Amino acid sequence: MATKKYTVTLPEELAEEIRREVGPGAFSAYVTRAIEHQRERDRLGELVEWLESEHGPLAEDELAAAEVERREHERYFTARKSGAARDEGAREPYRKAG
Repeated sequence: MATKKYTVTLPEELAEEIRREVGPGAFSAYVTRAIEHQRERDRLGELVEWLESEHGPLAEDELAAAEVERREHERYFTARKSGAARDEGAREPYRKAG
């Protein structure tokens, strides 16, 4: 991908904190990833708005079920990252035991 220099204004304290953490050579890459991440979130927000306009908002029970599922995924991937998933026989989300 071609690159081009831009001038942006950032809070000095934040910029210096990031520069110390990632190093001066990785600052632009960090900012690029942050912009890409925000862009993805914006597009997901647009998708949610469109889906709600087409199908209506989610009901409370649907939101609760989604939160239970999100927590299950979070537990699985946290355990997997720590190696506990293999040790404790944790199953992947969506897979039925047995």
